[in-house]
Amino acid sequence: QVQLAESGGGLVQAGGSLRLSCAASGRTFNSYLMGWFRQAPGKERAFVARISWSGDFTVHTDGVKGRFTISIDNAKNTVSLQMNNLKPEDTGVYYCAAGVRRGYDGLWRATYWGQGTPVTVSS
Repeated sequence: QVQLAESGGGLVQAGGSLRLSCAASGRTFNSYLMGWFRQAPGKERAFVARISWSGDFTVHTDGVKGRFTISIDNAKNTVSLQMNNLKPEDTGVYYCAAGVRRGYDGLWRATYWGQGTPVTVSS
């Protein structure tokens, strides 16, 4: 079992920045690919970014490339998402996830989820 706890969400104006953090724990948490998803109001949860504990296999969805950066801190067992130049369409609940993978159908999935942290970007 893997436990994930997010922090760092909040309210920010368009063009601003936020940094989300996810503390991971559990017996085998560092054997999983980690990532972030988000769920905008009225929409389904969507993939944002993925990374391995070695810092490899980094993937960012097209809509955030050049603005968001996922990173790992092995010493603190933490996965972070640095979000710059935020836009109103980035508003949603952001979820940390473990066991992130893309299926043959092209859909991104995860095995473990955090509780989520809300991000609101005002225009």
